[in-house]
Amino acid sequence: MKLLRNLLYIALVLAMVAVGVLFALQNEMPVPLDLLVVTFEPRSLALWLLIAFAVGGMLGMAMSSVLMVRTRTSLGSANRKLARSKAELDKLRTAGLKDGE
Repeated sequence: MKLLRNLLYIALVLAMVAVGVLFALQNEMPVPLDLLVVTFEPRSLALWLLIAFAVGGMLGMAMSSVLMVRTRTSLGSANRKLARSKAELDKLRTAGLKDGE
């Protein structure tokens, strides 16, 4: 099953690379990029789109990393609070047994 998953992953990556190459070959026309305050010199349309795709992917990974760190810190805080509550409960249970004897 793992071999099949790896083969499927490799086939998917190769298909994406092939589509990217075909896209780049079909879109060679130079296009200037104007970002209101900065104008870049003309480059191929495929290059601008691939750069935008890569930057978007990196920003997405950065944002998800920030959210993962925040979630892990809140989970750690909750685990510490749970440990304190369990310790307090055990202490109260043992104190109650001593009083009841």
